Amino acid sequence: MPNERVLIVDDEKLIRWSVRKQLEEWGYVVWEAESGTGGLAQIRTETPDLILLDVRLPDLSGIEVLREIKQNNLSVPVIMVTGDPQLDDIKTAIKLGALDFIKKPIDFDEFQITVGNAIDRSQLRSERDSLREEVKRRSGYHEVVAKSPRMVEMMGFVRKVAASEASTVLIQGESGTGKDLIAKAIHYESVRAEKPFVAINCSAIPETLMEAELFGHERGAFTDAKAQKKGLFEIADGGTLFLDEIGEMSTYLQAKLLRVLEDQTIRRIGGVKDIGVDVRVIAASNRDLEQGVRDNTFRQDLFYRLSIIPIFIPPLRNRREDVLPLVDFFIDRYNFRFRKAVKGITQEARDLLVHYDWPGNVRELKNAIERAMILEEADYIRPTYLPIQITGQAPGYESTLATTVADGTDLVAVGVVSTSAASWRPLPSGKMIPVLELPKEGTSLEEVERELVGLALRQTGGNQTHAAKLLDISRDALRYKMKKFGFDSDSAET
Repeated sequence: MPNERVLIVDDEKLIRWSVRKQLEEWGYVVWEAESGTGGLAQIRTETPDLILLDVRLPDLSGIEVLREIKQNNLSVPVIMVTGDPQLDDIKTAIKLGALDFIKKPIDFDEFQITVGNAIDRSQLRSERDSLREEVKRRSGYHEVVAKSPRMVEMMGFVRKVAASEASTVLIQGESGTGKDLIAKAIHYESVRAEKPFVAINCSAIPETLMEAELFGHERGAFTDAKAQKKGLFEIADGGTLFLDEIGEMSTYLQAKLLRVLEDQTIRRIGGVKDIGVDVRVIAASNRDLEQGVRDNTFRQDLFYRLSIIPIFIPPLRNRREDVLPLVDFFIDRYNFRFRKAVKGITQEARDLLVHYDWPGNVRELKNAIERAMILEEADYIRPTYLPIQITGQAPGYESTLATTVADGTDLVAVGVVSTSAASWRPLPSGKMIPVLELPKEGTSLEEVERELVGLALRQTGGNQTHAAKLLDISRDALRYKMKKFGFDSDSAET
């Protein structure tokens, strides 16, 4: 049974009574108002799911009430009710957004269908609005984790850009920094949010097809043009066109793009008339476009036109304060996706993530956390399931020990591992490694790792670059381990 709320605005008491009685029999919750002013007061208190609005009211006309409803951006459907339908009233009401007209005396069989259809449309509109809000929520500012001062400052600037009428924006930053996310945030937090956001990667489409993708073509413009096709500029009309990796665009298309930006018109391939478009263009590149201008691979005039509003996203290594908040963000996301309940990460894993340089930026961090979330079975993510380039060690300490000893000139014989019973065996590579025995009293893997780090530093004379290479780990991972085990980094060559 339906329980939607219907507001009847009519000055005739008998009409209100009969309509209310019928609606309540069908399961609707009914409110009443006998004047336009009273109807608007009820709507301000709580918005109904449907309004039945009489055209003739004692104070305001139904048309005036309808205009007030629509001026307040209420999406509630309105059905006009009248005993004397006038063509001008119908035209005006439909133009203002009325859903339908019902003539008095009311045919309740038709009325039931009309009300049911209106409620269905109201529910569909509500679901559509909810989906739009969800898209906006997943694409707006809150999707950008910004805790570091540089990112907080940048996002403040992004908000200003979104609220502005800027027709072109240029986003630059290394691969994986989130240029597409910033572009979506600008779109979905602007007045263009209800219009399309259209994205294209300029490096993913051959030059021969790129022109048709952007500007469209007329039927018969070339061999395979069997029908007219709108380009992305037309599809994005009123909204935003995101041109990712614009530095890969040919200079020929750069010239055509500049014309569109200057004139706000496009011409389809094979067309003879210009078509006006209202599009905000957001371009992005991980290349240095100024260097492209100097190398004559990117047009100077286009660069100046795009970079009226420049945004530079700093790499993750320059804003390490954002690493752990991003980790928490991704853990929450993947807990939901993978139906898990991981609470966080261990302190050792946190230290590794913060000290890693993240050449792949946020994308690499996201992939690392996704991998760990898939594999981790404990409550907290441990270093075990982080990628080797982050932890700086192959799976299992034993393989690290064997490789290090084989490459070195000394054996690890410091009371942690006994070599008295050592024998040698070949690896597939041909290297000879000692087969080592653990002492009867046992030892910890951490002690073995500490001795290996110390051995590598001794063998290289404290040269961290060479020691890291010997251990097959990054310099940052070595520095982390030196700090962890108490080695003096100041005395070593950096």
